[in-house]
Amino acid sequence: MRAASTVRVLPSRVPPAKRLPLAVFAACQACLLFWWAAFHPGLMTIDTAAYTWQVTTGNWRSDHSVLYDALVWLSLQGTGGFAALTLLQTVAMSAVLAYTCAGLRTLGVRGRWSASAALVCVVAPPLGSFVVFVWKDVPFTICAVLVFAVSVRLVGRRAHGTWTGRPRTSELVLLCVGLLGVDLFRNNGFPVSLIAALALVLVLPGARLLIATIAAVTTALTLVFALAVCPALGVEQPNKAFLYNLHYADLAVAYAQTPERFSAADRRVMTHVAPLKTWKAGGDNCYVSDILYYNTSWNRTEADRLSTPLVRMWWRTLRERPQQIIDARLCRGHIAWAVFPGPADKGARTWTYNTTIPADLWGYGPIQDSPYRDQLKARPLSSTLHDAATFGRSAFLVPQLEWLLWRGATWCYLTYVLVALLARARRRRALLSLAGVTLGAQLTVLAANPAPCFRYMAAPMFIGVLCLSLISALRSDAAKTPHVSILAPGRPAHNHPCSQQCLREDTERNGL
Repeated sequence: MRAASTVRVLPSRVPPAKRLPLAVFAACQACLLFWWAAFHPGLMTIDTAAYTWQVTTGNWRSDHSVLYDALVWLSLQGTGGFAALTLLQTVAMSAVLAYTCAGLRTLGVRGRWSASAALVCVVAPPLGSFVVFVWKDVPFTICAVLVFAVSVRLVGRRAHGTWTGRPRTSELVLLCVGLLGVDLFRNNGFPVSLIAALALVLVLPGARLLIATIAAVTTALTLVFALAVCPALGVEQPNKAFLYNLHYADLAVAYAQTPERFSAADRRVMTHVAPLKTWKAGGDNCYVSDILYYNTSWNRTEADRLSTPLVRMWWRTLRERPQQIIDARLCRGHIAWAVFPGPADKGARTWTYNTTIPADLWGYGPIQDSPYRDQLKARPLSSTLHDAATFGRSAFLVPQLEWLLWRGATWCYLTYVLVALLARARRRRALLSLAGVTLGAQLTVLAANPAPCFRYMAAPMFIGVLCLSLISALRSDAAKTPHVSILAPGRPAHNHPCSQQCLREDTERNGL
C-alpha cells in the first residue's frame, strides 16, 4: 500500500511544465529499448564494417563522418562492442522528441497530440528501428530534429507575440549543438544547417545577428575540422575519384544519351578509367551512381589521376548541355522529391536495408584485418523480441505503401502543407520558417545523391510525423491569438497594457 501511494504522489511532485517531456521521454525510451533489445547490439550495414575496419586498424579516413567514427572507436574501446553506442542513440532521440513535444505547446498543440506523434516516430518500424542502426545518419537525424525543436520554440514565441528578441541560453546552446551535429555527422550536412539558420534569421528580429553568427561559426568549425584538424591527426582524405564520383556519373548519363557529342580526345580519357561500354551501362541507369563507381572494370587510380580533364569535361557538358546534368541530378535525387519509387529493375526502389548480417559481411574484405570483426554479429537479448521486431519491419515493407512508410518526399510535402495551414490560421508568416530543416534536407539530397537510400531522408520523416500534431492547432479556438493582432510585427508583447492578461489566458489554455 505504501509503495502504491508513493507512485501516486510522485507525479504531483513533478513541476507541471516538466510532466509532458518526462512522460514522452519515458514512453519513447521504452519503445526504443524494444528495438535495441530486439536487434542488439544494433542493426548494421556495410558502412558499419567500414567504420570498424578504419578505427580499429589505424586506417582513419574522412570519407565517412570522422566524429561518428570516433564514437564507434570509443564504444569499441570502452565496452568491446556497439551496444553502448546504439543505446546512447536511443536516449538522445528520446530526449530530443521530448524536448520537441514541450516546444510544440508554444504553438497551441496539446500534449496528448504531440506525445502521440512522438510515439508514432518510435513505434513505427521504419523510424523506430532506424535509431538502433550503427550509422552516421542516425545522429545526423537526431541533430536535425533538435534544430527543428529549437526552431519551434523560437518561432512559437514570435508567433505568440511574446518574442523579446533574446533567445534563452539553453536554446542557443542546443541550437549550436544541433547545427554542429548536422555539419559533422554528414559530410554534406552544412547546407541543411545553413538553410535552417537562414529561415530563423528571416523571422526573428533582434536575434538575427546572433543566429547568423552561430551558423557561421559552426560552419567554420566544420571546415577547420575537415581541412586542418583531421589531416593533422593523420586522418586520410578521400581521393579525387571519390570526391568527383557524382560528376563522373553525370558524364556517364550524358554519354549514354548523346555519345556523338564526346570527341575522340574525350573518349581516350574516358577509356583510361573504364571501357566505354562501362560508361554507357552506368549512364543507362541514372538512379544509382554506384553502378559506375563500384564496377569491377572501373579503375579508381586512373579516375583519380585524370580527375582534372574529367571535371573539365563535366563543366563543358554543363555549359553546352545543362539539361543533361540537371536530368542526371534530378534522377539520382529521386528519393528527395518523388513520392513514388522508381523502377525496380533500375534499383530505384527505396533502399531500406535488411536486418540480417551476412556471414561474409557484405563482401567487405578488409574487415578480416580487424580484431573486432566478431562484433559484427547480431546478439538479440530475446529471440521473441527479435522475431516480433523482424516481423514488424517485414510487414511495413509492403510495396503498395512504400510511398507513405519509406519515402521522405511524402513527408516533406505534408510538412509544407501543415506549416502553411498553421501560418494561415495564425496569420503569422514567421511560422513558415518551421519548414527550414525539411527544405534544407530535401534540397541537399536533391543536389548531390548517389542512391535512393531511405536514411538520407529520415530526418524529414521524423519532422513530418511530429508536424501531424499541428492539425490540432488549426482549430479556430487554438488559432486565436487576440493579443498578436494589435501589436506591430516584432514588438514585444509585454509592452502592451493587455499583453500580460492575454498571455496568462493563452498560457492556461495551452497548458504552458
